[in-house]
This record gives sequence, structure tokens and C-alpha cells, in this order.
Amino acid sequence: MIGSQFAAVLRAARDGDDAAFATMWREFHPPLLRYLNVVTGGAADDVASETWAAVATSLNRFDGDEAAFRSWIFTVARRRAIDHFRREARRPSVPVDPIALVTASVVAAEDDPGDVAVATMGTETALALVRTLPPDQAEAVALRAIAGLDVTHVAAIMRKRPGTVRVLAHRGLRELARRLSEEERAVTP
Repeated sequence: MIGSQFAAVLRAARDGDDAAFATMWREFHPPLLRYLNVVTGGAADDVASETWAAVATSLNRFDGDEAAFRSWIFTVARRRAIDHFRREARRPSVPVDPIALVTASVVAAEDDPGDVAVATMGTETALALVRTLPPDQAEAVALRAIAGLDVTHVAAIMRKRPGTVRVLAHRGLRELARRLSEEERAVTP
């Protein structure tokens, strides 16, 4: 977390400091991309790019702390996802074989590629499982568990009441636990 340095990093990013913006990107991009993978599936990278473009152009208008920024960026991402689905409805795209695409990861030179591969496979499996939930439950779980937002911020992003968000997240997590339990019983003799 950027934590106590958030205000200074934000100020530097607003002043055009590429390193400060990169710090923000490294902090917020991974959970953003995981959220968009749940919400938009294969279009996550495109929607994330649109989100960061919108953030970069309107960063000077943002006012708040790190929690407010996290909420703001996920609100922008949700709006870009909605725009994406509207465009897709008007102009459907041709599906591309995901196996043919190479997924790029930001990996430090000292990271063990094996550890990165195992972590990525675990994350992809978890995201795929979350995507099987009904859309509202998947989004609530993603915003709470992946984005790390509190119920109030998730409610504002999803335009639902906090109680509704709690119920959606609870039902989604309960369903995921049930499915995992069933899979575990099926594997264990």
C-alpha cells in the first residue's frame, strides 16, 4: 500500500511525474484487472486501459485519500465496463482463442518463474470460479474481496444499498464455499 505517502504520490502524479503515476499504477492495477476479469472476462485488459486513460485525464479533478481513490478508480472501471458492453451490443466482436494469446505479467527479475506461474494459475482459477456466480454476486465479491473496498464504497459503485451489497457478497461467498467443498469431496476418495 502507498499508505501515508499517498498524498505526496498523488500530488507528484498530478504534476506530471511519471514515476509517481507508475507507483499508483503498480498499486492499483492488479486488483483493478482482477475485478475487470470477473466483470468483463476477456475484455479486462482493454477496459483497464480505458480506465487508466480516464484516470490520467481527470486526475487533477480527484480530491480525497487513498480509500476514496480506490473507490473512484473502481467506479471509473465499472463505468468503462458498462460502456464496453454497450459497444459490444451495438457491434459484436469476433471471439479470439485465449490460448493463442500470451498473458503478460509484471514480474520482478528476482521472482521465481515457477512461483509466479503457480500464483497466476491459482488466481486465474479463483477468478474463473467467481465469474460463474450471478453477475451482481460476482461483482460484489470482486469489489469486496479483490478490490478491498468496504461495503459503503461498493454500494456507491454498484448503485445499491449497503444491505443489498452485504447480502450479494455473502451469498456469493457462500456459493463459492459450497462449490469448493463439493469439488474437494469429489477429489477425495
